[in-house]
Amino acid sequence: MNLSATQTSLPADAGAAGGENLPEGALMLANDDRERGYSGPTPTPGTGVHRYFFVVHALDVPQVDVSTDAALAALGLQLFFHGLGRGILVGTASAD
Repeated sequence: MNLSATQTSLPADAGAAGGENLPEGALMLANDDRERGYSGPTPTPGTGVHRYFFVVHALDVPQVDVSTDAALAALGLQLFFHGLGRGILVGTASAD
């Protein structure tokens, strides 16, 4: 699947399970829970503060080729080799 080089925004519910609200050409890889969808911050009570990273990459190619069943590492490898820059927002959540 190819991701567009011109995507500048996402709908508020773009991470909903199933990906129906994703922009054309976008795909959702499995997350740490092995599910396709954004589950939000869900720290286990008593485990302290958890960090959540939201990362945007600028690439030197108009699109990257990633299979819908690819591991996140496969995408990370392409982002590393084609990256011009990235922005990172780190949020925290705690259930204490």
